Amino acid sequence: MKIQTCPNCGSNRYIKSGVVNNRQRYRCKSCDYYFSVNKIGKKIDDYYVNKALQLYLEGLTYREIERILGVSHVSIMNWVKKYNIKRPYNYDYHPTYKILNGSELSKYFQDLDNLSGAGFVVTELGDKFMLIKWERFRK
Repeated sequence: MKIQTCPNCGSNRYIKSGVVNNRQRYRCKSCDYYFSVNKIGKKIDDYYVNKALQLYLEGLTYREIERILGVSHVSIMNWVKKYNIKRPYNYDYHPTYKILNGSELSKYFQDLDNLSGAGFVVTELGDKFMLIKWERFRK
């Protein structure tokens, strides 16, 4: 990978300065900062970040989101911290979710018993749909 600028000061005045752990090391002439070639990490698509944060706000746990999206629960925790997401806690409602395909979703909504006493959010997950339902706790 080609280095464009110094990660410390942004200058493009740098020189090679040895090899450390089989990686080329550089020194910035402007700020005397030593740095190496950036690692190429696995970039997760922004779609999954947005979907994970939405599901978190809907009340799902990190591990539930991990099972649904296939993204590490630690990554999800880091995104929640990074974007400073605060989930409002309301203990009067209890979210449940189901993952359905298109025909199952239409059958679910045709049954009137499923529609009373709850709120719904339907979100798309690839070729399936996730139905999140809030029901009041029975007292």
